[in-house]
Amino acid sequence: MPANGQEKTPSPYAGRWVARLHGQIVAQGGTPEQARRAAQSSRFKESPEILFMPPSTPLTFPPLLDSVRAALPDDKVVYLVGGAVRDLLLGRAIHRVGAAHDLDFALRGDAIKTARRVANSLKADFYPLDPERDTGRVIVTAEDGTRTVMDFAAFRGPDLEADLRGRDFTLNAMAVDVRTLALYDPLGGALDLREKRLRVCSPSAFSDDPLRILRAIRLAAAFGFSILPENRQFMKQAVKLLPNVSPERLRDELFRILEGPQPATSLRALDLLGALAPVLPELPALKGVAQPSPHVSDVWAHSLSVLTRLETILAALAPNYNPDTASDLFNGLLVLRIGRYRQLIAEHFAAPLNINRSLRSLLFFAALYHDVAKPLKQSADEEHRLRFWGHDEEGAEMAAARGRALQLSSDEVARIRTIVRHHMRVLNLLNRLVEEGKNPSRRAIYRFFRDNGEAGVDVCLLALADLRATYEQTLPQETWAAGLDVVRTLLDNWYEKPAESVTPPQLLDGNDLMRELSLQPGKKIGELLEAIREAQAMGEVSTREEALELARRKLDA
Repeated sequence: MPANGQEKTPSPYAGRWVARLHGQIVAQGGTPEQARRAAQSSRFKESPEILFMPPSTPLTFPPLLDSVRAALPDDKVVYLVGGAVRDLLLGRAIHRVGAAHDLDFALRGDAIKTARRVANSLKADFYPLDPERDTGRVIVTAEDGTRTVMDFAAFRGPDLEADLRGRDFTLNAMAVDVRTLALYDPLGGALDLREKRLRVCSPSAFSDDPLRILRAIRLAAAFGFSILPENRQFMKQAVKLLPNVSPERLRDELFRILEGPQPATSLRALDLLGALAPVLPELPALKGVAQPSPHVSDVWAHSLSVLTRLETILAALAPNYNPDTASDLFNGLLVLRIGRYRQLIAEHFAAPLNINRSLRSLLFFAALYHDVAKPLKQSADEEHRLRFWGHDEEGAEMAAARGRALQLSSDEVARIRTIVRHHMRVLNLLNRLVEEGKNPSRRAIYRFFRDNGEAGVDVCLLALADLRATYEQTLPQETWAAGLDVVRTLLDNWYEKPAESVTPPQLLDGNDLMRELSLQPGKKIGELLEAIREAQAMGEVSTREEALELARRKLDA
């Protein structure tokens, strides 16, 4: 800082290439060629000196880049490209949870050969990702098990500028020379970052790849950017091409939206563009489906509100939660009642079922689909009150079917089915507490986790979001407090008393039953073992002899 205490004004050329003649800057550009062409347009008889002006704030590169630089051949100019450069300019960590890759590199040729050399130097895994396009992948695994994936690809075009111009958005069309750390920005992506606008590299960007519709919405939500009006028009025109996108690519972009900030806003934007039906065809039917009191919204608005409420709840229960940011009394009660489990909840979400997708994004998908069967199950009782009997069971199968269509793993589909199937369980326990004054019994707790397993934590969190979205601003404080009490009771047993009420120790097995009670293998053995486990959870059985006696009584009955 200067001696007068005032901050130094950043240079207008920071992060740009400039042309200098006789000690004066006469032109600038995003690349050396742009600066040279700009200078020659007015000083065509002179040869300017082309220089890169470093950014006003030095970029913070990951330490791994030093190792990559040391492993590169001396004759190769390699560029870090794409989202990693964007994140560097924004001062964000490069690694993105759930992303398909961490670092992209581009070079003129021999990309697979270069990737193999880097992998050998770093003692990392390597495989040719796309031999036809000369693309190799390097996977570096740290001691703590975290992975960094680096893709090395040959230019898509004759040179770097052509490669960058062929990308999706200007904020992703920048490159940094790995050795000199000079920035190449032919389309003005850095300025778009500063101005918070999302701009395509070419008018045909969305028709060339309709998946960019979802990516544009995700990036706008992630960075708080505005999408230029002409780009929105391009997006609408390309919606009809979305069915041509593979399910796997749709899945990956969709789950990045669900993982990121403001998923409800992103889905609302998809709907406004007409892109909701091609991606999630079951959801448009939720619009306009009325719900009885205490619901204040139709099923579609309620489902989006659940996502928003769930986002708030997870933020309040995050390990880095700042209590000063509690926005209302309900958040404060949430933190007071179950904030003690924030670290355990974080560990729950840190164990994904699939390395490419987070457990958090699966929960948001289940939340989005938790009422998907209500249009099919809508009916009226004798008092003309709307009912949706069986929507949880039917919805579980519909959500699972969409998960399979999106090529999710069997474990992920099973988790989604479980959450949707049992999303009413906590609310049913709450109703009993409110109406009868009865806390969840040991039997109810045991059966809840017997049916849900680890997904019980997800069901609890979804139930709280569902409760808030049902009442919105009309939620009575005592109802919210009762819901928190139910969830706290369930989490207490799951985390602190599992051997008592969740997974009691095995007192005997099927062979013991067959030997002691002269039984043959069959379904009856499993039923007896389950009855014994439930009795243990209720405190009625604690020894092997008591377990056998219970089994005898069951057989006699």
